[in-house]
Amino acid sequence: MKKWKLDRIISVATLVTSLIALFLVLKKPAPVAQPQPAATAAVNAQSFQQKVQQLDQPKEEGQPPAEVRLSSDEVSAALAQAAGQIPMAAASQAISGLSSPDAAVAPGQPEVKDYQVSFDGDVAHGQFLTQIAGKDVWVTLSGHLGSKDGYATFDPTEFKVGDLNVPVSLVNDALQKKLAEQRDRLRLPDNVGGMKVENGELVMTQK
Repeated sequence: MKKWKLDRIISVATLVTSLIALFLVLKKPAPVAQPQPAATAAVNAQSFQQKVQQLDQPKEEGQPPAEVRLSSDEVSAALAQAAGQIPMAAASQAISGLSSPDAAVAPGQPEVKDYQVSFDGDVAHGQFLTQIAGKDVWVTLSGHLGSKDGYATFDPTEFKVGDLNVPVSLVNDALQKKLAEQRDRLRLPDNVGGMKVENGELVMTQK
């Protein structure tokens, strides 16, 4: 009798836990950034292009490589413009290769309906709305963005599906495998020698 009661309690607890997990997965998490008005986004996208174009300028003899600093608003606007199939600098393609659920663990090419990007210290945060099992789900991915041997790299520090935290140790192997499969997309533009997130900005250095 006691064993039956214990089994019953465990079954109920398991059901409740599963329902809570499902609720958290479908729940919209706190946004990592606020949407930009169209006019502001257009200005930020133009600013992104102008700054990246500075890396095309020839280096003066004896001078260090040029360096540009991009805010998260500028990067977000550039990615939004690229998603609208408006031609963008190759730099934005390298960033978007990291900043999508497809670059994480999902197989295939899931549709990304909305996304936000922000930088905090040396950490990049990306948040994306995609479909999992036919349901709209927000995916949040945070980590250290960098570069090595001419390719962008990403070292995750946080992974969330909806409002449910998923241990990074459970997804990192799949994430790195996915990044390796998409290595060509992560190749830095010819004029970029390196990039990193520093003091809340994306820093790109001229090659």
